[in-house]
Amino acid sequence: MSNFIRTIIVIAYLVCASGGTYASLKLPETIRVEPAALTSEPPCDPKIPPAWRDAQVIDGVEIEADLGCSPDNPTWIAVAVKGTNNVSMDTLMQTHFSPDAIIKTDDLDGDGDPDRIVIKLEIMELNGKSPDFPGQVPTFDIAPGVQPGAWVFAPKTSGMSTENFESVRANPLIRLPSPVIRVEQGDIVQIVLENTHYFPHTIHLHGVDHPFHHELNGNDGVSQTSEMELMPGERRIYQFQARQPGTMFYHCHIQTHTHLSMGLGGIIIVEENKPNNWLQTLNIGGGHVRHRSEAIKEQGYDREYDLHYHSMDKELGDIIKQYNDPRLTARDMNRRYEINNATEDYFTINGLSFPYSLRESLVIVEPNEKIKLRLLNSGNESIAIHPHGHTAKITHYDGIEQNPLAQIRRDVFDIAPAQRLDLEIETIDDGLRNTGEGDWLIHDHREKGITTNGMAEGGSMSSIVYTSYLGENGLPNTSHFGVNLDNFFTKEYWERKVPVWQNLDEAATFGAAAGRTINLDAATRNTLLYALGGLLAGLFLYTIFAGRSHIKQCAAAVISRIRGEKGGKE
Repeated sequence: MSNFIRTIIVIAYLVCASGGTYASLKLPETIRVEPAALTSEPPCDPKIPPAWRDAQVIDGVEIEADLGCSPDNPTWIAVAVKGTNNVSMDTLMQTHFSPDAIIKTDDLDGDGDPDRIVIKLEIMELNGKSPDFPGQVPTFDIAPGVQPGAWVFAPKTSGMSTENFESVRANPLIRLPSPVIRVEQGDIVQIVLENTHYFPHTIHLHGVDHPFHHELNGNDGVSQTSEMELMPGERRIYQFQARQPGTMFYHCHIQTHTHLSMGLGGIIIVEENKPNNWLQTLNIGGGHVRHRSEAIKEQGYDREYDLHYHSMDKELGDIIKQYNDPRLTARDMNRRYEINNATEDYFTINGLSFPYSLRESLVIVEPNEKIKLRLLNSGNESIAIHPHGHTAKITHYDGIEQNPLAQIRRDVFDIAPAQRLDLEIETIDDGLRNTGEGDWLIHDHREKGITTNGMAEGGSMSSIVYTSYLGENGLPNTSHFGVNLDNFFTKEYWERKVPVWQNLDEAATFGAAAGRTINLDAATRNTLLYALGGLLAGLFLYTIFAGRSHIKQCAAAVISRIRGEKGGKE
């Protein structure tokens, strides 16, 4: 048998097997994928000490408790509040911050807090091609085994871009999303961008009250109107003194259709000017604000959360996994990538997808509280955020406070790209504001928003969890309902190797069918179908070409016979 024929037979078998068609009426045995065959990981990050969850005071900074599974390093918060220049060396050395990352000086208005703020940011790559070995470095997983290529603004760091010289995992300060920045109304703020990346970049302060300044290269971050691109190795200062408070947005404005999708954007908040208002200038990874501003306390909010929603295109992120040559990466991104044909594949809240979103982005509450949520959508499409069990009130659109009479209450919130919403949630069980305690899902109601590269349940799902429904480990206590999340914490689930419903009953009714199917996704199966069609067409044409002499003879004989029959009739 020729290799050509063998190839056709193999492809035909793969297509039929992957499609699940059977020649026999007898169903195959059901096979359960056993937990021992999976690469399981603990629900909470084992590298985070439980003591980080406690309320504590570091260098005079009061840090609220965070009952979540994987809270921020408390020393980050102390440094973000006091500045790298005002904390002890012992505290600074526990953070990975560069000594000049956050400088706070000069109480210009005499109200007890610093008014000159310098924030230094770098641009870092995550999950890019390693120049030294096959694979990516530094790595950052948004879900088990899921590592999209990304770029981020990161606070200026000391040490390596990885945890240590033995690890490829990213330095914990270098992560999705870009950090939340908080400054005070009237502060003289300088954001110093040090371009540590191999591409040109800028910062645009979207919505922030900032001047168009000739001496500061325009100060708006747009290469077509205000400034030249910031080249690799260069630095630039973006300066402003905001007069209007609100939740705003900062992002790169160079080749925005790719740079923003890659992760170069974050929340920037201008807080109201209050006495003794030492702000948590950076909230790494967003989520719970463990040192609330004086204005937030005065407004009666018991807790505050920053929620950054983002989406990414796998095809775009994979470009940086292919090359170490910036020219080739620029070619593919700037000239070959077509955003009009792009798809959103990864959906994140604060840089993570379910189940990792449960580690850091739970909105943890108690009854009879008032909670402030600040939401940003930096994705390419509008989203529709729905909190179960609650209605929330929209207090601000794009940083602008709404008239109290116009502050509508809803249970689905449409957020356009680049838009920000401030929401007020009241955990009062009155059937309107809240329907009682529980573990209430909060999610994007576009159904693809709860998928990760097409696999559900994933995406930007999180929960509003009452402490009475929170387990000792900081995750929602679902076991008393029989709910088991273990499969979600395996990379095989996201690789589509685990039947989603196999554990619903003892018989594994929806397990895998033994020995009769091959696990191919739809795209691969379609490719095989096209290949089979092409091979069959090629075989047909080859047969015609190889037997063309015989075909000619047969055709001539048929024609001669037809002519002979006609002549006989005449």
